[in-house]
Amino acid sequence: MAILARADAASIRRHLADAPPLPPHTRLRGPETGLVMARGRQGGDGAPFNLGEMTVTRCSVRLADGQLGHAYVAGRDAVQAELAAALDAALQDPELGPPLLAAVIEPLAVAQAAAAGADAARAAATRVEFFTMATMR
Repeated sequence: MAILARADAASIRRHLADAPPLPPHTRLRGPETGLVMARGRQGGDGAPFNLGEMTVTRCSVRLADGQLGHAYVAGRDAVQAELAAALDAALQDPELGPPLLAAVIEPLAVAQAAAAGADAARAAATRVEFFTMATMR
């Protein structure tokens, strides 16, 4: 679900084109957009504090066979939330799940990992070593 929450609707649809078709679904709730309070911790392990509010869209669907799917995504993309919820329900099917996992989730995970690696490399290029300044006394 984290992979689907980080992917945009266009990339999910692009990968769904090469996958088995999603079964029809009915909306149980949403897609609805609202606000949630984002919390943080100073230093990663300090006391929690309210960082601020962020926009979230949620959706719940039911497939014809009764499987339920739920999704929460950051932002206002209702299409992304509905696709993620439909995929959540379809991935629970033992026959439909593995092909969808291979065609949609795994390629999205690889692309997201590559983007994170590129961001980390770009950030590492700006790192400053203060060790030499401490020994120049």
